Amino acid sequence: MKTFYAATHLEHSPKEEFEQGRAAPTVEIPERVEQVKRRLEERKIGPLLKPKAFGDEAILRIHDSDFVRFLTGAYPKWREKYWNDDADAVPSVWPARGLREMRDGDIEKQLGSYCFDTATPIGKGTWSAAREAVNIALSAAEAVHSGERAAFALARPPGHHASGDVYGGYCYLNNVAIAAQWLRDQGRRPAILDVDYHHGNGTQAIFYRRDDVLFASIHADPAFAYPHYLGYADEKGEGAGEEKNINFPLPRKTAWPEYSHALDRALKAVKDFGTDILLVSLGLDTFEGDPICRFKITTEDYLRMGEIIGRAGLPSVFVFEGGYNIEHLGVNTVNVLEGFLEV
Repeated sequence: MKTFYAATHLEHSPKEEFEQGRAAPTVEIPERVEQVKRRLEERKIGPLLKPKAFGDEAILRIHDSDFVRFLTGAYPKWREKYWNDDADAVPSVWPARGLREMRDGDIEKQLGSYCFDTATPIGKGTWSAAREAVNIALSAAEAVHSGERAAFALARPPGHHASGDVYGGYCYLNNVAIAAQWLRDQGRRPAILDVDYHHGNGTQAIFYRRDDVLFASIHADPAFAYPHYLGYADEKGEGAGEEKNINFPLPRKTAWPEYSHALDRALKAVKDFGTDILLVSLGLDTFEGDPICRFKITTEDYLRMGEIIGRAGLPSVFVFEGGYNIEHLGVNTVNVLEGFLEV
């Protein structure tokens, strides 16, 4: 299996995040990808390739142009205002009900209008890393479209929480959605399977009213888990997209028996859709030892996950998302890929 990777992600190195009213070291760190890269090299499951450079057209098929322009210039504007502070740009106020939303002018107004949390800082290298992550996802999609059985986009920062004009959840550009749209533009019929612990609210929002891309997500119930406001079972799509959005919210401490049942149901929906290429938002934060999540999936279970996805018999693009147990992240990720290849 070909893996696409670029060291550009190292330029995005947030110092901290702000949650529950306090600053804390962020868990979305460069070492996440570097651990996976080392494991891939040890296991020798395929070549590690540099991504191809794609134009902005693919991004603008998914993301609003003003939003993209904001992301490219946010950090310079932040530094211009706070010239004596090397802190990353983080919003401190939002246009909640009764306030006017303003997406131009002062950087503080823009941050609050475009970002939905305080855990997704913008630093000096954030845009370059996010932009290259898109190239990585598109390169993997192109490889599979061209005949590869599967490819892995080892992309960072992740993407599935970013919608067309909003970022958050460590995500800036929606890598998997951009890749799915690119495949759709090539005449393919893609489906997205999101196995991250957290619901892919951004991906859902992008395709919610469309009937040409299926979105199926298995995740922790947003009644208690981030992102809290989307990911419920009654969210099934609207208009043309009705029944093309399928959520499987699961309780705390979900283990493999319950999880695999949801995975079987999700893949049945993928097949019923007539999918000819599958994109997997591959989050590994369902692991029993993840520091911020509450499922009970084991290292061995990830082999089974890969096998089940492989048995679906679809060309597949795996796009890296979450997973924060640094010690086990590499082996868990590669287990999914090896399980897929063994089928």
